[in-house]
Amino acid sequence: MLDLSADMEVAIAAVRAAGEAILPGFRSGQDVRYKSADQPVTDSDLLADEMLKAALIGARPEYGWLSEETKDSPDRLGRERVWVVDPIDGTNSFVKGIAEWAISVDLAVDGEAVLGIVHNPVTGELFHAVRGGGAFLNGEPIRVSAATPQASERTCLASRGEMKRGEFDRFHGWTLKPLGSTAYKMAKVADGTGDVFVSRGPKSEWDVCGADVIVTEAGGRVTDSLGRPLAYNRPNPEVQGTIATNGALHDPLCAFVGSLPPVTRVWR
Repeated sequence: MLDLSADMEVAIAAVRAAGEAILPGFRSGQDVRYKSADQPVTDSDLLADEMLKAALIGARPEYGWLSEETKDSPDRLGRERVWVVDPIDGTNSFVKGIAEWAISVDLAVDGEAVLGIVHNPVTGELFHAVRGGGAFLNGEPIRVSAATPQASERTCLASRGEMKRGEFDRFHGWTLKPLGSTAYKMAKVADGTGDVFVSRGPKSEWDVCGADVIVTEAGGRVTDSLGRPLAYNRPNPEVQGTIATNGALHDPLCAFVGSLPPVTRVWR
């Protein structure tokens, strides 16, 4: 296990400070701009990004930087260690006043997610994990659910938009629970609230990287929608869907998802 205790201390302090700074903007009616048809951005997104970069790169200037709200630079590709950040994952929930968004921060080392934090400032939940060190919610250990493929009750956390588009119409026998932010949904798989999270649509590395290590350290498993392990800090930071599970449900779920008609949405 890498000794990442100092990095974790820096990252948690940065995430908490950013959360406190942007929380007053939640449900405040601030202006919303759109980067694309379904990609809103607010002053709070930009403020969190600015604060996180100042704190994280300020403390670790030798690390690279990949964030949804910062113009990408190929400089990161030459760095062994890279912060992967989503200042507000679930901005749609943020602007709609739904308390299902989160700040997501990860440290990737040689393409592997090794340190992750997912923080929901509204609920006060702060999930964190280091590769090989277990997963925690507000300092207490967490574990994925014990559901098996034969369980009578299995809960799938899902995007409201994807549910409305009919992407879960064939998920017979599952209890579907709508939830906002991708990182937050994955963290709620890690703490056992949901058994699985599925999204077959396009994702970016910053959507999933912070929660990847949290799910894994809680005993679960994360892959793309084709069942392939995820890698980070790639030249094109796109992910072909995401499946996060308690582990026991992963292989059968991947097989089922692979049998479904492909999603036709374009990459972001």
